[in-house]
Amino acid sequence: MTNQATIHPLDDALLLETREPGIYTGRTTDAYWNMVGPFGGITAATLLQAVLKHPQLLGDPLSLTVNFAGAVTAGEFTVKATPARTNRSTQHWIITLEQAAANGEVVIATTATAVTAVRRETWSVTDVPMPVVPAPQECQRAAPAFRSQWLSSYEMRPVSGNLPTVWDDRGDTSLSQLWVRDAPERTLDFVGLAAASDVFFPRPWLRRARQVPAGTVSITTYFHASGAQLAQTGNGYLFAQARAQEFRNGFCDQTAQLWNADGLMLATTNQIVYYKE
Repeated sequence: MTNQATIHPLDDALLLETREPGIYTGRTTDAYWNMVGPFGGITAATLLQAVLKHPQLLGDPLSLTVNFAGAVTAGEFTVKATPARTNRSTQHWIITLEQAAANGEVVIATTATAVTAVRRETWSVTDVPMPVVPAPQECQRAAPAFRSQWLSSYEMRPVSGNLPTVWDDRGDTSLSQLWVRDAPERTLDFVGLAAASDVFFPRPWLRRARQVPAGTVSITTYFHASGAQLAQTGNGYLFAQARAQEFRNGFCDQTAQLWNADGLMLATTNQIVYYKE
Protein backbone atom coordinates (compact mmCIF):
# COMPACT_ATOMS: atom_id res chain seq x y z
CA MET A 1 0.00 0.00 0.00
CA THR A 2 1.10 3.59 -0.65
CA ASN A 3 2.03 5.53 2.47
CA GLN A 4 -0.18 8.60 2.12
CA ALA A 5 1.66 10.25 5.05
CA THR A 6 4.98 10.45 3.19
CA ILE A 7 3.99 10.79 -0.47
CA HIS A 8 4.51 14.22 -2.04
CA PRO A 9 1.21 16.04 -2.79
CA LEU A 10 2.05 16.09 -6.52
CA ASP A 11 2.66 12.35 -6.62
CA ASP A 12 -0.52 11.81 -4.61
CA ALA A 13 -2.49 13.86 -7.15
CA LEU A 14 -0.99 11.83 -10.00
CA LEU A 15 -1.79 8.39 -8.60
CA LEU A 16 -3.44 6.29 -11.31
CA GLU A 17 -4.83 2.79 -10.80
CA THR A 18 -4.48 0.51 -13.81
CA ARG A 19 -7.78 -1.04 -14.93
CA GLU A 20 -6.14 -2.49 -18.03
CA PRO A 21 -3.16 -1.39 -20.12
CA GLY A 22 -3.84 2.16 -21.25
CA ILE A 23 -6.92 2.70 -19.06
CA TYR A 24 -6.45 4.23 -15.63
CA THR A 25 -8.58 5.55 -12.78
CA GLY A 26 -7.61 8.62 -10.80
CA ARG A 27 -9.21 11.28 -8.63
CA THR A 28 -8.89 14.97 -7.95
CA THR A 29 -7.15 16.20 -4.80
CA ASP A 30 -7.56 19.34 -2.72
CA ALA A 31 -3.88 20.30 -2.95
CA TYR A 32 -4.15 21.31 -6.62
CA TRP A 33 -7.71 22.66 -6.64
CA ASN A 34 -8.32 25.93 -8.49
CA MET A 35 -11.43 28.11 -8.36
CA VAL A 36 -13.89 25.80 -10.14
CA GLY A 37 -11.80 22.71 -10.88
CA PRO A 38 -8.27 21.33 -10.72
CA PHE A 39 -5.28 23.50 -11.62
CA GLY A 40 -4.74 23.02 -15.35
CA GLY A 41 -1.13 22.00 -14.85
CA ILE A 42 -2.11 19.04 -12.69
CA THR A 43 -4.56 17.86 -15.34
CA ALA A 44 -1.84 18.07 -17.99
CA ALA A 45 0.56 16.17 -15.73
CA THR A 46 -2.05 13.49 -15.09
CA LEU A 47 -2.53 12.86 -18.80
CA LEU A 48 1.22 12.65 -19.29
CA GLN A 49 1.44 10.25 -16.35
CA ALA A 50 -0.93 7.89 -18.16
CA VAL A 51 1.43 7.83 -21.14
CA LEU A 52 4.47 7.24 -18.93
CA LYS A 53 2.74 4.30 -17.21
CA HIS A 54 1.81 2.59 -20.48
CA PRO A 55 3.70 -0.69 -21.03
CA GLN A 56 4.27 0.16 -24.72
CA LEU A 57 5.97 3.51 -24.01
CA LEU A 58 8.85 4.43 -26.32
CA GLY A 59 11.34 7.08 -25.21
CA ASP A 60 10.71 10.26 -23.22
CA PRO A 61 8.13 13.06 -23.65
CA LEU A 62 8.81 15.42 -26.54
CA SER A 63 5.52 17.34 -26.69
CA LEU A 64 2.16 17.40 -24.95
CA THR A 65 -0.96 19.25 -26.12
CA VAL A 66 -3.91 19.41 -23.73
CA ASN A 67 -7.32 20.74 -24.74
CA PHE A 68 -9.63 21.63 -21.87
CA ALA A 69 -13.00 20.71 -23.35
CA GLY A 70 -14.97 21.09 -20.13
CA ALA A 71 -14.63 21.41 -16.39
CA VAL A 72 -13.12 18.51 -14.47
CA THR A 73 -15.33 18.03 -11.42
CA ALA A 74 -14.28 16.84 -7.98
CA GLY A 75 -14.01 13.09 -7.68
CA GLU A 76 -12.95 10.14 -9.79
CA PHE A 77 -12.07 10.16 -13.48
CA THR A 78 -10.82 7.75 -16.12
CA VAL A 79 -7.81 8.43 -18.34
CA LYS A 80 -7.29 6.50 -21.57
CA ALA A 81 -3.90 6.63 -23.32
CA THR A 82 -3.55 5.02 -26.73
CA PRO A 83 -0.34 4.78 -28.79
CA ALA A 84 -1.76 5.74 -32.20
CA ARG A 85 1.47 5.04 -34.08
CA THR A 86 4.99 3.96 -33.17
CA ASN A 87 7.92 4.70 -35.44
CA ARG A 88 11.58 3.91 -34.95
CA SER A 89 12.30 7.09 -32.98
CA THR A 90 8.90 8.64 -32.20
CA GLN A 91 5.61 7.51 -30.74
CA HIS A 92 2.29 9.35 -31.12
CA TRP A 93 -0.41 9.26 -28.44
CA ILE A 94 -4.10 10.07 -28.10
CA ILE A 95 -5.32 10.66 -24.55
CA THR A 96 -8.72 11.46 -23.00
CA LEU A 97 -9.99 12.17 -19.50
CA GLU A 98 -13.59 11.07 -18.87
CA GLN A 99 -15.99 11.53 -15.97
CA ALA A 100 -19.53 10.49 -15.16
CA ALA A 101 -21.97 13.40 -15.30
CA ALA A 102 -24.76 13.90 -12.76
CA ASN A 103 -27.17 12.06 -15.07
CA GLY A 104 -24.81 9.09 -15.28
CA GLU A 105 -23.63 9.87 -18.82
CA VAL A 106 -19.88 9.53 -19.39
CA VAL A 107 -18.49 12.76 -20.85
CA ILE A 108 -15.02 13.73 -22.08
CA ALA A 109 -13.65 16.63 -20.05
CA THR A 110 -10.16 16.83 -21.57
CA THR A 111 -8.48 15.61 -24.74
CA ALA A 112 -4.77 15.50 -25.45
CA THR A 113 -2.10 14.33 -27.84
CA ALA A 114 1.50 13.60 -27.00
CA VAL A 115 4.69 12.63 -28.76
CA THR A 116 7.44 10.66 -27.06
CA ALA A 117 10.82 10.11 -28.65
CA VAL A 118 14.18 8.42 -28.34
CA ARG A 119 16.70 11.25 -28.10
CA ARG A 120 20.09 10.91 -29.75
CA GLU A 121 23.25 12.98 -29.37
CA THR A 122 23.38 15.57 -32.18
CA TRP A 123 24.47 19.15 -32.84
CA SER A 124 22.65 21.36 -30.33
CA VAL A 125 22.56 25.09 -29.57
CA THR A 126 20.55 27.54 -27.46
CA ASP A 127 19.10 30.43 -29.43
CA VAL A 128 17.16 32.02 -26.53
CA PRO A 129 19.45 32.28 -23.49
CA MET A 130 18.04 32.75 -20.02
CA PRO A 131 17.79 36.44 -19.05
CA VAL A 132 20.21 37.82 -16.49
CA VAL A 133 18.12 38.17 -13.34
CA PRO A 134 18.63 38.25 -9.58
CA ALA A 135 19.08 34.88 -7.85
CA PRO A 136 15.97 33.37 -6.28
CA GLN A 137 17.29 34.07 -2.78
CA GLU A 138 17.34 37.77 -3.69
CA CYS A 139 13.66 37.76 -4.65
CA GLN A 140 10.90 37.82 -2.07
CA ARG A 141 8.52 34.89 -1.95
CA ALA A 142 5.02 35.93 -3.00
CA ALA A 143 2.05 35.07 -0.84
CA PRO A 144 -0.90 33.41 -2.65
CA ALA A 145 -2.57 36.16 -4.63
CA PHE A 146 -6.10 34.81 -4.19
CA ARG A 147 -7.89 31.87 -2.62
CA SER A 148 -6.95 28.89 -4.77
CA GLN A 149 -5.34 25.93 -3.05
CA TRP A 150 -2.91 25.11 -5.87
CA LEU A 151 -1.04 28.37 -5.28
CA SER A 152 0.21 26.95 -1.98
CA SER A 153 1.69 23.98 -3.86
CA TYR A 154 4.37 26.21 -5.39
CA GLU A 155 6.99 28.56 -4.04
CA MET A 156 6.92 31.58 -6.34
CA ARG A 157 9.47 34.38 -6.23
CA PRO A 158 8.57 37.10 -8.78
CA VAL A 159 11.36 38.94 -10.57
CA SER A 160 9.08 41.18 -12.64
CA GLY A 161 5.49 41.23 -13.77
CA ASN A 162 3.82 40.17 -10.56
CA LEU A 163 0.07 40.70 -10.30
CA PRO A 164 -1.02 44.34 -10.05
CA THR A 165 -1.60 45.69 -6.58
CA VAL A 166 -4.33 47.95 -7.98
CA TRP A 167 -6.81 46.80 -10.63
CA ASP A 168 -7.13 50.10 -12.46
CA ASP A 169 -7.01 49.22 -16.20
CA ARG A 170 -3.55 50.76 -16.46
CA GLY A 171 -1.46 47.70 -17.23
CA ASP A 172 1.24 48.16 -19.85
CA THR A 173 2.95 44.77 -20.24
CA SER A 174 2.06 41.09 -20.23
CA LEU A 175 5.59 39.93 -19.33
CA SER A 176 6.08 37.84 -16.17
CA GLN A 177 9.38 36.54 -14.82
CA LEU A 178 9.63 34.43 -11.67
CA TRP A 179 11.53 31.72 -9.87
CA VAL A 180 9.35 28.76 -8.99
CA ARG A 181 9.61 25.31 -7.45
CA ASP A 182 7.34 22.73 -5.84
CA ALA A 183 6.26 23.25 -2.23
CA PRO A 184 7.25 21.09 -0.49
CA GLU A 185 10.39 20.58 -2.56
CA ARG A 186 10.42 17.70 -5.03
CA THR A 187 12.99 16.36 -7.51
CA LEU A 188 12.01 17.51 -10.99
CA ASP A 189 10.72 15.01 -13.56
CA PHE A 190 8.58 15.19 -16.69
CA VAL A 191 5.22 15.26 -14.92
CA GLY A 192 6.47 17.93 -12.53
CA LEU A 193 7.72 20.01 -15.44
CA ALA A 194 4.40 19.58 -17.28
CA ALA A 195 2.55 20.92 -14.24
CA ALA A 196 4.96 23.82 -13.68
CA SER A 197 4.54 24.91 -17.30
CA ASP A 198 1.09 26.24 -16.37
CA VAL A 199 1.93 28.27 -13.25
CA PHE A 200 1.44 31.65 -14.93
CA PHE A 201 -1.52 33.90 -14.17
CA PRO A 202 -3.75 34.89 -17.13
CA ARG A 203 -2.00 37.43 -19.33
CA PRO A 204 -5.07 39.76 -19.54
CA TRP A 205 -4.79 40.32 -15.78
CA LEU A 206 -1.34 41.87 -16.26
CA ARG A 207 -1.81 43.63 -19.59
CA ARG A 208 -5.09 45.27 -18.54
CA ALA A 209 -4.65 45.38 -14.77
CA ARG A 210 -8.15 43.98 -14.61
CA GLN A 211 -9.07 40.64 -13.02
CA VAL A 212 -11.44 39.32 -15.69
CA PRO A 213 -12.68 35.71 -15.96
CA ALA A 214 -10.13 33.73 -17.99
CA GLY A 215 -9.09 30.16 -18.60
CA THR A 216 -6.79 28.06 -20.75
CA VAL A 217 -8.44 26.46 -23.78
CA SER A 218 -5.36 24.61 -25.02
CA ILE A 219 -1.73 24.34 -23.90
CA THR A 220 1.21 22.75 -25.69
CA THR A 221 4.44 22.02 -23.85
CA TYR A 222 7.66 21.09 -25.63
CA PHE A 223 10.18 19.18 -23.53
CA HIS A 224 13.79 20.00 -24.45
CA ALA A 225 15.61 18.28 -21.57
CA SER A 226 16.28 14.62 -21.03
CA GLY A 227 15.18 12.73 -17.94
CA ALA A 228 18.78 12.78 -16.72
CA GLN A 229 18.97 16.56 -17.07
CA LEU A 230 15.74 16.96 -15.10
CA ALA A 231 17.12 14.71 -12.37
CA GLN A 232 20.29 16.83 -12.26
CA THR A 233 18.11 19.89 -11.72
CA GLY A 234 16.95 18.18 -8.53
CA ASN A 235 14.60 20.19 -6.34
CA GLY A 236 16.08 23.53 -7.36
CA TYR A 237 14.28 26.59 -8.64
CA LEU A 238 13.11 26.99 -12.22
CA PHE A 239 13.20 30.39 -13.90
CA ALA A 240 9.91 30.87 -15.75
CA GLN A 241 9.06 33.62 -18.21
CA ALA A 242 5.79 34.25 -20.05
CA ARG A 243 4.20 36.90 -22.22
CA ALA A 244 1.32 37.31 -24.65
CA GLN A 245 1.63 38.40 -28.26
CA GLU A 246 -1.99 39.19 -29.18
CA PHE A 247 -5.30 39.86 -27.44
CA ARG A 248 -8.31 39.79 -29.74
CA ASN A 249 -12.03 39.00 -29.63
CA GLY A 250 -12.00 37.18 -26.33
CA PHE A 251 -8.87 35.08 -26.86
CA CYS A 252 -5.17 35.65 -26.32
CA ASP A 253 -2.02 33.59 -26.63
CA GLN A 254 0.80 32.99 -24.18
CA THR A 255 4.34 31.89 -24.95
CA ALA A 256 6.63 30.84 -22.12
CA GLN A 257 10.04 29.37 -21.36
CA LEU A 258 11.37 27.49 -18.33
CA TRP A 259 15.08 27.16 -17.48
CA ASN A 260 16.84 25.59 -14.53
CA ALA A 261 19.09 27.69 -12.30
CA ASP A 262 22.13 26.77 -14.44
CA GLY A 263 20.49 28.37 -17.49
CA LEU A 264 19.54 25.13 -19.26
CA MET A 265 16.26 25.50 -21.12
CA LEU A 266 13.99 22.68 -19.99
CA ALA A 267 10.70 23.43 -21.73
CA THR A 268 8.81 25.95 -23.83
CA THR A 269 5.04 26.30 -23.91
CA ASN A 270 2.27 27.96 -25.86
CA GLN A 271 -1.33 28.53 -24.80
CA ILE A 272 -4.53 29.93 -26.21
CA VAL A 273 -6.62 31.49 -23.46
CA TYR A 274 -10.26 32.56 -23.28
CA TYR A 275 -11.11 35.79 -21.44
CA LYS A 276 -14.22 37.87 -20.85
CA GLU A 277 -14.56 41.62 -21.22
